[in-house]
Amino acid sequence: MTQLDGLTGFYLEDLKTGMTGSYAKTVTETDIVLFAGLSGDTNPVHLNDEFAKTTMFEGRIAHGMLSAGFISTVLGTRLPGPGTIYLSQNLQFKAPVRIGDTVTARVTVLEIMAAKKRIVLETNCYVGDRCVITGEAVVMVPSRG
Repeated sequence: MTQLDGLTGFYLEDLKTGMTGSYAKTVTETDIVLFAGLSGDTNPVHLNDEFAKTTMFEGRIAHGMLSAGFISTVLGTRLPGPGTIYLSQNLQFKAPVRIGDTVTARVTVLEIMAAKKRIVLETNCYVGDRCVITGEAVVMVPSRG
């Protein structure tokens, strides 16, 4: 572990397959409204109760990318942490997230590609025991060398 100054995450040499990191956040009305404003995604399924009740979700849901953003939080602040560069991400949205749900993003190191200073991580988000997003990311990680 090399998180000495809050500005440096794990170095490539410190990582092992199976290591995990997580971040949890309860999604609020404010989060959804702010995300809509920042992203420009004003789909009424996120913002309009009356409209959302007519959809298959029978009510408002959070933006999928809002919850997926919590994966970025883990990668950039926890594991591997500061200094990590996001290279790719695939996602599958499995279930909706609603206002008041606590989303836990969890990443697990699957593969270390030392020659390229890259790692592959499983990236999942949960509400309780229910997986709401599943995916895989590739990131570049600083090395001591």
